Amino acid sequence: MSSSEGVPLAVILSAANEHDVNFILPLVYTKLPRIGCLSGRPREFPSTVRADCGYTSKDVLAVFDMSGIEAEIPQRGKDSEPGLGKRRWPVERCIAWLKQYRRVGTRRDRIAKTYHSFVTLACAMITFKQLTAAQF
Repeated sequence: MSSSEGVPLAVILSAANEHDVNFILPLVYTKLPRIGCLSGRPREFPSTVRADCGYTSKDVLAVFDMSGIEAEIPQRGKDSEPGLGKRRWPVERCIAWLKQYRRVGTRRDRIAKTYHSFVTLACAMITFKQLTAAQF
């Protein structure tokens, strides 16, 4: 999951044969950092979640709706709303940045902890590059 600028915020690793829709709820509700704001109580969850058609599920949409999270997930068999691709582009760009790192782009490690470490390191490097580019 990434921020609106494409900075990676949270990562969950799974086996290649598991469906993505099983991991969107744990990612949003347990892995994302709490969102601070200027005044008042910090928000617990994001206001909007964007995903591709792989995350289409009526149950997931119902959970997001009950939590007050707007889900921008195109439904299969229906036309997607205009501009969704432009708003989803930072997420795709973040994935492309992650795949630039050789150990992350093609998984060669058999041990999950080793691969997770390299993914976390790649996320940290991307975040560092984004933060230093924003300062100059």
